[in-house]
Amino acid sequence: MKSIVGGLILLLLVMVGLYRLFMPQPVLVETAAIVTTNFEDTIDEDGRTRVRDRYLVSAPLSGRLQRMALEAGDAIQAGQTLAIITPAISPLLDPRVKLELEAQVGAAEAALEEAESLYENAKVLMSQASANLERTKQLVERNVAPAAQFDRDQFLYLSAQRQVNAAEGRSHAATHVLEQARAALNSASNTEPGESFPVISPVSGRILKIVQESETVASLGAPLVELGDPSDLEIAVDVLTTDAIRVKEGQKVIVKRWGGAADLHGAVRRVEPSAFTKISALGVEEQRVWVIVDITSPRETWTSLGDGYRVEVKIIVDELDRATVVPVGALFRRGDTWNVFIVDDGRAHTRQIEIAHLSAGLAAVAKGVRPGEIVVLYPPAALTEGSRIKLQ
Repeated sequence: MKSIVGGLILLLLVMVGLYRLFMPQPVLVETAAIVTTNFEDTIDEDGRTRVRDRYLVSAPLSGRLQRMALEAGDAIQAGQTLAIITPAISPLLDPRVKLELEAQVGAAEAALEEAESLYENAKVLMSQASANLERTKQLVERNVAPAAQFDRDQFLYLSAQRQVNAAEGRSHAATHVLEQARAALNSASNTEPGESFPVISPVSGRILKIVQESETVASLGAPLVELGDPSDLEIAVDVLTTDAIRVKEGQKVIVKRWGGAADLHGAVRRVEPSAFTKISALGVEEQRVWVIVDITSPRETWTSLGDGYRVEVKIIVDELDRATVVPVGALFRRGDTWNVFIVDDGRAHTRQIEIAHLSAGLAAVAKGVRPGEIVVLYPPAALTEGSRIKLQ
């Protein structure tokens, strides 16, 4: 009898061992909780800062350029002397040079007319933006228009105001260029031995780059100095055309990884109408378009940011308040539908969901899951309906 009982026990142990040996093992997975939060659909790209208005000062006439005492970064004022041009060995005046200088005066006059026209147009646009802002403010106070519309119109007004200031600066610069071109023509027409001609700064700001540092014989129109105001920066971002169609003026922008302790805020000022071809790091041709962003954070928070700095930009193209959010890593396709694995009592169960919005890292779900439920991240191929799971 004892031998029979012992044999049964041994058989039972063998069966248990075989069951444990051949039974499906739990699948090792990562999980995340479904939460209710504010959802932002963003376009993430790298950008470069740049001075909004750059001025390239060129030699207004041919002659010997003296070595410049200024350096990149020096502050300059409108009307300040940047360089001195003296006569070369041959006289400054000859018929060809005189014709070139007369043509330069004509071009400067045309540029001034264009700058003044753009200045007047910018003032009209600012007046319109001011009227729109006032009208939206009244509608918001009566709860007829959303607060987001007021924020957008306020940004458009501030942007129009900056455009007026920039256009006024360009008009002043064009005036200085015209005066200098006329002075060059007069100087060339009245050449005297030992005379010198000063190259004058058309605007106030800082020297961004000195193109020609050493003394040399400069030809007419040779670039000498780049000027600009480093405190008036914008960000240029090249975006895929498939993403750019969702970008609109006034949309919020977050500037990250620029070197400061906190993120900066900005807004889209312009989406340029023409695209260009760019070769990606993988050698693929991409069609991209420039998106210009204004920094709206206070200037004192980004004083260390300069011209040509790399930044990371998040353009917020859509927002949802209190959305049910699932990590994108939990999604997988079955046919034409999106699905996730829901964890329930230690097992994974397939759940079909409907997505309202999809961003780079998160998905806003319209229906199919509830906040508080647990989903499997990056489901492995071994995971099937009802599979036992084990958390990493």
